[in-house]
Amino acid sequence: MASSPTSYLLLVISFFTFASMVVGRSDPSPISRDILTQQEADRVISLPGQPAVNFKQYSGYVTVNESHGRALFYWFFEATSKPEKKPLLLWLNGGPGCSSIGYGEAEELGPLLMQKGTPELRFNKYSWNKAANLLFLESPVGVGFSYTNTSKDIDELGDSMTAKDSYIFLVNWFRRFPQYKSHEFYIAGESYAGHYVPQLSEAIFDANKIVSKEDYINFKGFMIGNSLLDDDTDQTGMIDYAWDHAVISDGVYHDVKQNCDFSVEQTTPACDNALNEYFAVYDIIDMYSLYTPTCVLNTTSTKTYRKIEGIAPKSFSKFSQWHRRPAGYDPCVSDYSEVYFNRKDVQNALHANVTKIKYPWTPCSDAISNWTDAPSSMLPVVRKLINGGLRIWVFSGDTDGRIPVTSTRYTLKKLGLNIKQDWTPWYTNHQQVGGWTIVYDGLTYVTVRGAGHEVPTFVPQKALQLIEHFLANQTLPSKPF
Repeated sequence: MASSPTSYLLLVISFFTFASMVVGRSDPSPISRDILTQQEADRVISLPGQPAVNFKQYSGYVTVNESHGRALFYWFFEATSKPEKKPLLLWLNGGPGCSSIGYGEAEELGPLLMQKGTPELRFNKYSWNKAANLLFLESPVGVGFSYTNTSKDIDELGDSMTAKDSYIFLVNWFRRFPQYKSHEFYIAGESYAGHYVPQLSEAIFDANKIVSKEDYINFKGFMIGNSLLDDDTDQTGMIDYAWDHAVISDGVYHDVKQNCDFSVEQTTPACDNALNEYFAVYDIIDMYSLYTPTCVLNTTSTKTYRKIEGIAPKSFSKFSQWHRRPAGYDPCVSDYSEVYFNRKDVQNALHANVTKIKYPWTPCSDAISNWTDAPSSMLPVVRKLINGGLRIWVFSGDTDGRIPVTSTRYTLKKLGLNIKQDWTPWYTNHQQVGGWTIVYDGLTYVTVRGAGHEVPTFVPQKALQLIEHFLANQTLPSKPF
């Protein structure tokens, strides 16, 4: 049986506690010359085709395992104003195997987005670094520019290793950027980050109880969107949502309902046949956004990337369609980013691919084909962190068929939390309903109208409003303003 991320971490925390006594600094300022030199080495002056910006950016590698040569790649943007007073937010994409730089930064919420039809970047006026100092991480190794010098590591990837390495990354990143140690720290993500974010949150939560002051992380909470949280309710909700949104026929719906039991991992031949009928519909429309077009320039964005064995949910993940790449309003944008991030001048500017990785950068990894551990439910971890007093928000773009609003509503109901404020509209500054909220005892749920799987891609202004209110611990406006 695979160990939990926390049990893995207990093996390394004692090392970090000792190491911090040796290299840690009791006074966070001034920053030493060596650290400033290290920061400056990661400074990104400008990228090819980049518009001028008035904030600093950094990127590079942080080693997470010296003996194996494992290093994770990050890209960090200071806040657009008063970075010294803003919180620090880590964003994680899922997959598993998809790049937080290729999706989160370049397509969704980062300050520099892909430009259609030209090898240039454009500034995102709704970038989340208006609300926070913004950190993107390509995790685990094998994703994007993150790498390992020990090839067997790729075959041993799973939820536990991902959480452990991400925690070690954070400890070492804060040592490289100690000026952010005192800032409030939050994590956000989407999709399979429904596993990544709670597990990393648990690792930080547990480690904070025993680490030294130098390695304590000022962690306050997390937010996850359209996130894989519970195999049973996630899969059941996908089928119910597809029928309710006129995606599948009554016959297909009946076949799945009659032949599939999503509370168990194994499926029957009759269930597999019914699921094949269900997934066939998503060969012709975008599962991630029901009402937007698919890419017709070529087959790259609509193709499936390598099927990963062992990931959650066990029933659906054996179907190739489950491994399709996500897309947005411009369904071909991943094609542009794949070209851009494989350019040598871009990689040089980002201090990326310094070891000459043997495979090209891709939005979703073709190097990962095996996943060693993936719990069927994140609800025990979420309950633990609710009881621990962390701020937790969950949100759903309501046109996503991959992890639809129906799935998440079923999942949150399973938590059995008391409702403090039931189904309430929230408003944007155009005096329109942005979605709906339920405030539970210990968790807030938000739906986002008209958004697919990648909420910031589809409704960037609403997404910025969402993160601003989350970070400020403010309820979304329930009346037009």
